[in-house]
Amino acid sequence: MTQTEKYKDFLSTCAGMFSDHSVGLITKALSMALEALDGKVRYDGSPLVEHSIRTARIVACEIGLGRNSVVAALLHDAARMELIPLSEINTLFGEAPVGIILGMNDISSIKTNADKSQIDNFRDLIITYSADPRVILLKLADRLEVMRSIDMFPEEKQLQKSWESMNLYAQIAHKLGLYNIKSELEEISFAHIEPKAYAEIKQKLDESAQRREALIADTLAPIEKRMKESGIRYHLKSRTKSIYSIWRKMQKQKVAFEEVFDIFAIRIIIECERAQEKMQCWSVFSFVTDYYTPNPERMRDWISIPKSNGYESLHTTVSAFGEWVEIQIRTERMDEVAERGIAAHWRYKGVGGGSISHEEWLSKLREIMEESDSKSGLNNKLDAYATNREVFVFTPKGDIRKLPEGATVLDFAFDIHTSVGSSCVGAKIGDRNVSIKEPLHNGDIITILTSKNQKPKADWLTVVVTSKARSRIKAFLREEESKLARLGREELERKIKNWKLSIAIDDAVTLLCKHYKLRTGMELYGQIVDERIDMGDVKEIIARHLSGEDTPTPPAPPKAPTTAKVQAKNDVEELVLGEDILGLEWHTARCCNPIFGDEVFGFTTINKGVTIHRTDCPNARRLKEQYPYRVIAARWKGEQSKGRFIASIRVVAEDRGGLLNQITETIGSLGITIRSIALSPMRDNLLGGVVNVEVGSSQIADMVTHNIQRIDGVKRVFRVNK
Repeated sequence: MTQTEKYKDFLSTCAGMFSDHSVGLITKALSMALEALDGKVRYDGSPLVEHSIRTARIVACEIGLGRNSVVAALLHDAARMELIPLSEINTLFGEAPVGIILGMNDISSIKTNADKSQIDNFRDLIITYSADPRVILLKLADRLEVMRSIDMFPEEKQLQKSWESMNLYAQIAHKLGLYNIKSELEEISFAHIEPKAYAEIKQKLDESAQRREALIADTLAPIEKRMKESGIRYHLKSRTKSIYSIWRKMQKQKVAFEEVFDIFAIRIIIECERAQEKMQCWSVFSFVTDYYTPNPERMRDWISIPKSNGYESLHTTVSAFGEWVEIQIRTERMDEVAERGIAAHWRYKGVGGGSISHEEWLSKLREIMEESDSKSGLNNKLDAYATNREVFVFTPKGDIRKLPEGATVLDFAFDIHTSVGSSCVGAKIGDRNVSIKEPLHNGDIITILTSKNQKPKADWLTVVVTSKARSRIKAFLREEESKLARLGREELERKIKNWKLSIAIDDAVTLLCKHYKLRTGMELYGQIVDERIDMGDVKEIIARHLSGEDTPTPPAPPKAPTTAKVQAKNDVEELVLGEDILGLEWHTARCCNPIFGDEVFGFTTINKGVTIHRTDCPNARRLKEQYPYRVIAARWKGEQSKGRFIASIRVVAEDRGGLLNQITETIGSLGITIRSIALSPMRDNLLGGVVNVEVGSSQIADMVTHNIQRIDGVKRVFRVNK
């Protein structure tokens, strides 16, 4: 007897469900699986191929899927172990089984070592990996077969698989209307997770079985008589509530076993044509309520408005012989939909002449899976839309995180914790080192890299897309701005006190904001801390104000300054710094200390020639607005300067030993001369001060600041006024 003949009962079952052509392909797939998995065994030593065959049987008989799904179930394990090439499967059976197998492999790679709070994320990830929704149904069949064989596994694996089955796969089965599969997964899982509670409830159910059977018979007797008299064809089923469902109700309502009323249900299944379904169901309902008093709070009409997964039935709970009895009324068609879920529902709609591979029901299946779990039961289309625009990534420990499409490493870091995000300097995804800007993709395993010296920056707001990350970054920046403002205000108050100037701090702030064209005091304080405003100028401005010297006077009419009669052959329209122009004297301004390479302009003074200012000078805007006729365009001559300039660089860093030596060594290694350096303690365990270096151009000064910034512990570096 060949191996294929050994499983002829499986092939006989398929022969009763599929065409001869389909059975031929299934037989070929079975033969390939037997050959590829020969010698491969499970934990108990049984052939691994039996798992594939049992899964295929569940797919065909209990879920009701078609030929392609059965073929995929038979070949999935062999393909996953790379014993059969996918290209060969594609050649022999087509693209559909290959797509299902690939989806199954993706789901198998998910590690669900997460807590209950992440179950929704895992469910959504399974949906995302399932381009073909049949993948989800095959995964349920695969898991059901595993749970039916659970006792072969070590105890630790039994508990892990039971937890996954109860919290993840049973919930998916429930969504799809596969209530038998849901109940069986929960029952087996509960028996292994809570064996003592399971055994106690089972014992009580066994002890009360005869009494329940008698109650069912007595309750049905008058109803059956009326149905027979009315010519209604029917058959009966009774269903005892699952042990897990009883236990959940006991826990939720905090009652004993004896106080759970709806331990069993009677199911009346009517045999009739589709057009007669509603009328006959409601007729039987009226027979029930003629004899027994219904509980109005327990009435459920899913015939008039079926559930989204196709479930249809009338449920009522009545008082019979002093006990509550649940009665379910449905037709044969409705019962098969209830037993086999969405696949049976769409087959009864005539999809594909009995085949359930039609795109219509696949689309409906995905819609159901993406539906919100809201109590109202209404579809939340926004949630379904959002699910298609999300990525699912993992921590190194296997915890799953769901983030919007386009999220970056920095978003992920802030999703873990604010402190992790604030100190993030990059990440490792697999074996790659990536920046904080790296976009995330489904299935990425991300290890965040942090540094105690890292702090959020304003440009991070352009990197992140999640509201959580943006709000945390903005909060930090506001806190930093507030801290700098406090330091700037304290510095200004201290200076005014030392200068012995009799002016209130708020009046001084108003005066200085007006002078420097600043919108708020916060801007003023920030420029004071960053030393972008010369405190000597501040003293002079306040002193002039207090003496009345700065009383506004109408501006003089535009005219060429008398002291600026500087000509070569023509009037000077642009001053080229470095060229000898007859009669011209110029010098750099103390307020901004321009050096070669800076963008500059000239300002004609009354008796000191032309003063050269940087275009970003704190005084530039005021000078150009109040004295536009005294402004001269200026630029540096050539690409390199032969002269030497003093650049003042402000440094703020952590107060630690050896920092000064590192700064001087860094500058010295560039061949730059240090003219002076002074660092003094600040608040929050920081040092601050100015380094004056001799450079030939602004590019050299920028190089110095860049290299100082790279020193460990340095917070901020920038050029300031001399």
